[in-house]
Amino acid sequence: RMIMPRFFVCVFLVAACLWATGACAGRSPFNMGTTLQQVADHKQDALKIIAQATQASKGQSYNRLATFTDTFGARISGSDRLEEAIDYVLGELRTEGFENVHTENAQVPHWVRGNEYVRMVTPQQGKPIAMLGLGNSVGTNGVVLRAEAIVVRSFDELRQRALLNETQGKIVVYNQYCNWTAYPDSCYGMSIGYRDDGANEAARAGAIASLTRSVAAFSIYSPHTGMMTYDSNVKQIPNACITIEDAEMMARMQARGQPIVLEMYMEAKTLPMRTSRNIIAEIVGSKYPDEVVLVGGHIDSWDVGQGAMDDGCGAFISWEVLTLLKQMGMRPQRTIRLIMWTCEEFGGFGGTQYFNTHKSNISLFDLVMESDMGTFVPTGMEFSGTPEAQQVMAAVGQLLAPINATKLVTGGGGTDIDLWIGAGVPGASIHTNNQRYFWFHHSNGDTLDVLNPREMDLCSAVWAVYAYVVADLDAMLPRNSV
Repeated sequence: RMIMPRFFVCVFLVAACLWATGACAGRSPFNMGTTLQQVADHKQDALKIIAQATQASKGQSYNRLATFTDTFGARISGSDRLEEAIDYVLGELRTEGFENVHTENAQVPHWVRGNEYVRMVTPQQGKPIAMLGLGNSVGTNGVVLRAEAIVVRSFDELRQRALLNETQGKIVVYNQYCNWTAYPDSCYGMSIGYRDDGANEAARAGAIASLTRSVAAFSIYSPHTGMMTYDSNVKQIPNACITIEDAEMMARMQARGQPIVLEMYMEAKTLPMRTSRNIIAEIVGSKYPDEVVLVGGHIDSWDVGQGAMDDGCGAFISWEVLTLLKQMGMRPQRTIRLIMWTCEEFGGFGGTQYFNTHKSNISLFDLVMESDMGTFVPTGMEFSGTPEAQQVMAAVGQLLAPINATKLVTGGGGTDIDLWIGAGVPGASIHTNNQRYFWFHHSNGDTLDVLNPREMDLCSAVWAVYAYVVADLDAMLPRNSV
């Protein structure tokens, strides 16, 4: 074999070490003092972005979203309407002149709701019970189910009632309760188990169907849908959500000893998987084009409402990042990549596809940002990363003092970026005063009227400042290897 002279071996090893530490191609290794000074040097850039978002381009993202949601409405995974919406956005991005505009395929589920209803037979004969079938639920196989209902507060109560032979052949109504005022950040997580697993537990208890109190912080007689799953070892029974008001009413009826009989009909069915697409567009970096700051939201929605808050606004403020920078002629050193993920609501299939396709280049992803909790008044950013990266992100946040959005909270993430964060990539999501988010989430109330143009402008400014400044630093954010 060829033996390399010792001198050239040494030169090769030194070069390799320099490359590994980022000291090649004019780049220095990460230095906290230098990086923080570079962040501070972007103060004027941040002010320009804020002014563009809130003054020169005032209302731009809101008006664009209004056209989109009014034209396409709800966009559930697998539907023609979702694919039409993707085609529309793709055309707009190309017209706007962004770089590398394209789509990437993802196989997604296709569940169809069909006609559905629940009504009371007794004690209030003929009363309609507002309901929404839960995603993945089976239907009633073309028949109307008629059975006595039993109301429970918890899975434990259900199991106790089952031991007393009180659940066989019944429709189980879950009236789980959480104090959203006391636990605004945790009630959703504490409650969705009844939505996700309620049908399985009811089937184990011998029930023929289940109804779950909507997981919502507030209700004006509004059912809120969502995903559920079936265990492989239990019978699949129909599963739907009902309003808080009707769940409480039936609990009162049961407490008075009044028998409750319901009729339930659902045409829900699952069709074969279908090809959908993630949307990608870029402003290519001037110095490190292969390194990426990712900004995104999901373009799909549930099949009710307009999907404006969840997550049209998150996808569109991410689009707005590219628009604002293009309007100002600002091109950072690193590439800023917009992605609108498909099929977040039905299991994160778009996000998983994107990660699996690009994880081989994970070292080139500097920061991943997902907005999926509404665009209410922004207070800052939620962030997941090393203490050193947090220090840098906190410094970036100080550039947003003119709009009072300087807070940095630990815990950024989202369905479509959690795989990246789990693999060590720093991740962020916008932090807002979103106490009203679960008033409208997954319901017919998720319409454009939930949103405010000024608040969207402010969120766009926060999103763009973080994306631009991080993408324009000499060094990538530090991370832990996984």
